[in-house]
Amino acid sequence: MTAKDHANIASQIEELSDLTVNQLQQKWIEVWKEPCRSRNKDFLRKRVAWKIQANSYGGISQRALERARELADETLLKIRNPQLPVQNGGNVVQKPFVPSEGTNLPMPGAIITREYKGKKLIVMVLDDGFEFEGTKYKSLSAVAKAVTGAHWNGFQFFGLRNQQKVEA
Repeated sequence: MTAKDHANIASQIEELSDLTVNQLQQKWIEVWKEPCRSRNKDFLRKRVAWKIQANSYGGISQRALERARELADETLLKIRNPQLPVQNGGNVVQKPFVPSEGTNLPMPGAIITREYKGKKLIVMVLDDGFEFEGTKYKSLSAVAKAVTGAHWNGFQFFGLRNQQKVEA
């Protein structure tokens, strides 16, 4: 491919920013060979630009597609086992999680992160505590103390104190 070909592709992509939504939908049909229902200008422009490049330079390799499928399958894995149902006279009853009134804690399974001294701290909220680097703690304050060596209010250390509770 010559420099002239690269310049031609770049100019085609540059021209996309001047097109209307209807014109972008027509361009979509031209490059993808199928209609698109989207009317989002940015989405159409980016995807048409990608397809123009893929048609010219070649698309994603087969190896990359296979790796993407592997990664997508891994995201479907559960992080923790589901709660076992409570047995009630032979009937199975599911107990939904009900957060305590006035608590700022995220639901179990949520991840709390914080940058501290150049290290990213990752804490998982459990049903009965918190997990940090493979160790279970009863409170966020205990996690903060393990990290810093000093007593901290866990909510303050992880930036949860100033969050306003969202009413449903």
